[in-house]
Amino acid sequence: MLFSELLLLAIGRSEIPLRFEPGAEEAVAKPVTEFLRAWIQAHIEEDPARAQVLGALIDELDGNKPVPV
Repeated sequence: MLFSELLLLAIGRSEIPLRFEPGAEEAVAKPVTEFLRAWIQAHIEEDPARAQVLGALIDELDGNKPVPV
């Protein structure tokens, strides 16, 4: 399962009444994804020793590889 699918599934199951607005789930997911990407990239710069692991997280975030479930 891709991160974007997992995130949209979680948003869809939330108590937030978004189900009736077309594109609302994607609109909520976008800033979450942007925040996570910025946080991960900041930590790559802080700790180059973890760059490979954090790079893998970015690949999952971008949908380049599935999230292990």
